[in-house]
Parts: sequence; C-alpha cells; structure tokens
Amino acid sequence: MYPSYLNLVKSGEIKERIKRAKSLYGRCILCPNVCKVNRTIHEVGKCGVGDVVKIASANLHFGEEPPISGKNGSGTIFFSGCTLECVFCQNYPISQYLVGKEVSVEELSEKMIFLQERGAHNINIVTGTHFIPSILEALEIAVGKGFKIPIVWNTSGYENKIALNLLNGIVDVYLPDIKYSFDHLAIKYSSAKSYVKINRRALIEMYRQVGDVEFFEDGTIKRGMIVRHLILPNFIENSKKCLKFLAENFGDKIYISLMSQYFPAYKAPQIEEISRGITEDEYEEVVEYALELNLTNGWYQPFH
Repeated sequence: MYPSYLNLVKSGEIKERIKRAKSLYGRCILCPNVCKVNRTIHEVGKCGVGDVVKIASANLHFGEEPPISGKNGSGTIFFSGCTLECVFCQNYPISQYLVGKEVSVEELSEKMIFLQERGAHNINIVTGTHFIPSILEALEIAVGKGFKIPIVWNTSGYENKIALNLLNGIVDVYLPDIKYSFDHLAIKYSSAKSYVKINRRALIEMYRQVGDVEFFEDGTIKRGMIVRHLILPNFIENSKKCLKFLAENFGDKIYISLMSQYFPAYKAPQIEEISRGITEDEYEEVVEYALELNLTNGWYQPFH
C-alpha cells in the first residue's frame, strides 16, 4: 500500500506512535535541544511554542524544487517556531517571532484534505519537528477522510533519533538542509550545538528510511531524499565540506539543491562577514566543486 503511512494507519501502528509522541510534550526531547520543558502547561523551550499547533500558512506552493512543486503545486504547511535560531533566517517572523494561528489537530487534518482536493502533489511539512505528535494525530484523521498523497518533511536537518524513529514509515520524501560543516559556525549563526554530528547522522538515517529517489510518471517525486545547501558569503570551504560529505555517503542516490539565494535577513545585516549576498564567483566555485564530485543529480539556481 502506498504511501507507506497508509499501512501504519490500517494496522493501527500509528496509534502507538501518536501515544508515544504525545508523551514527549510533557518533558520535551523532540529535537536535539532536549529542553525537557513541560509544553502541556505552556512551558516553552527553544522552539517557543506549547503543545497546541500553530501554523503561519497552508497553501499551494510553486517555488520548491521542480519534482516537489510539479504542475499543481506542493501543499505547503508552514509551522510557527523553530528548533534553530538562525541569524539569517528569511522566514524569521514565522520561526522566531512565532507569527501564525493556533489550530486544532482536526483543523490541521482538514487543511491536509483541502490541499489534496486542490490538486497538491504532496503535503510539504515545513519545520514541523516540534509538532510531530500533533502532525501524526492529524494525519491519522486525514487518512480516515481519504488523504493519500506523499508526505514531504522539509527540515533544517537538525533532527534527533527519537524524532526520526517516529517519522519512519510516515515520511515519503525527506527534504533536509545540510547547513554547516564546522560546529563553530553552527553555534554562532544558528545556536545549534553539535550540528555537524547530529545533521550527518540524521541524513544517513533519513536515507535509510526512504532509499533512492523515485518519481511518478508526471515527474513529481514519489519517494527519496533531496538535500538543500544554502551557500553563505565568505564560507566557501564550509560549502565544499558539506558537498564532500554528500558525495562520499550518497553520491547519485540522492538529489541536491544548491542555493544561491542567500541575502542578509533578520540579524545578518549587523554581522559583518554575512552582511552581503554571495558573489557570482563564490557560487561558481561551489558549483564547479560539486560537478568535480559528480554531484549531477539536482538543481543549481541561476545566479542573480
């Protein structure tokens, strides 16, 4: 049965997943920050939210990678809050200032169904780690109403084992970032301790779960992993080390998305070394290195 989460719902396994996941809200260890706060009584950790789902938007999105957006768009749900504190975040009103609206799990399930009815090729969960229990619960409800399109997990890549275990068999397409190859950069710009080790371990587990990329006949993605990397100004070696890891561990089994769209948002204008966009020379150097590594499956953004 495809998608694989349909099997979990049919067998009743998802109920056990939901029970196990919801218990984590009381002493939250859903992400690598391991805040251990009781979110059920409105204590908040790094993500900034309690146990009630908060979303900023739920719409068809056409700006993702081609096999995700396809012709009809990706059913993208942006969740408020974040497990990171990136100083250059382009969505900082949502991630850091918690812009959004609280919704029940029933309302979240209705949004999934609504996006499917509008022709979405998939449901694109953006920054959903801190709401995994509620997302699983909403998914079970949605399946009972006929939901059956792929789930894309759009993530910073800062994921721990307990979260990924809960998502195993739920997620069809992982869309993680690989942001850093140096922990001092991760701490300085994203307040993320041990990012490199945690991120690399997470990417390997994500690939283990979903395997090689598969496409539907219309060219949209059915299953697999697409890894994004945003090039930062002045840190080309960081990008090269990220790409080398991908080449050595996955090669052409995954797709990559090498992004040139960095601009100094949020706090970045006040931080000298990242207060500008990347140059064309910087971008071309990283692209050339990716090609030297035979990382040819994926997308290179036109430089603007």
